[in-house]
Amino acid sequence: MRVVWIGAGNLATRLGLALKRAGHETLQVFSRTEASAVALAEQLDCPFTCRTEEVLPGADVYLFAVKDSVLEELAGHIAPKVGDALCLHTAGSMPMDVFCGHAARYGVLYPMQTFSKHTSVDFREIPVFLEASDVSAYGLAEELARSVSGNVRAMSSADRRYLHLAAVFACNFVNHCYALSEEVLRKIDAPFEVMRPLIDETARKVRQTPPREAQTGPAVRYDRNVMDRQLALLEDEPDMQAIYEAMSRSIRRLAWEEKKKETDDDKL
Repeated sequence: MRVVWIGAGNLATRLGLALKRAGHETLQVFSRTEASAVALAEQLDCPFTCRTEEVLPGADVYLFAVKDSVLEELAGHIAPKVGDALCLHTAGSMPMDVFCGHAARYGVLYPMQTFSKHTSVDFREIPVFLEASDVSAYGLAEELARSVSGNVRAMSSADRRYLHLAAVFACNFVNHCYALSEEVLRKIDAPFEVMRPLIDETARKVRQTPPREAQTGPAVRYDRNVMDRQLALLEDEPDMQAIYEAMSRSIRRLAWEEKKKETDDDKL
């Protein structure tokens, strides 16, 4: 298929390269940031533009990979000019209907993964969630998605909001906890690399065991002596103290619910 990219960030870079390897042709890259547009256009062997009025017609698919805050604006500027081409956005939390009234055919192609411009990913393993305005549009979106991923699923805008929320907890918040761990380690001049075996084992464990059952640590045991001593170590970090307390309460609540469920099951 012939593709035009609207956006040149992390997702556009990784998916753009995956589509190139799958044999699709990129006609153009648009980005308001010239450096990003140039960098991606060079990798995809195509021209670029930083002006919406210069976005080329004639593509089969226009892929919008931009910040949520500018998606509707760019859809309004670009989608009306592309005829019956398929317009797809790649956002987790934005509804498909952001294109309504602007595009004749539209939908969502959401690859659920964390992307960085300079880190390769295996797209065959990445789940891609689709939604489209009609059966024909869905078929085209599915063909495009299946050319790069072996895990393609339909999902509505309403359900995708929860999917994205779950991804924020599983990825963004977890990564922030890594950053906080690194801050604590700096107090004793220890490198973050000492945590990597623990991180790897935790990730391996939840591939085989439900996260609730895999939980360990002082909060799940409700070891107040340890918890209070650790909170005291954070007395000069009130935000980290608040996170520690909130996370510990949440861990304890889930552990209590799991124990109650086991007790109820034993009564059956």
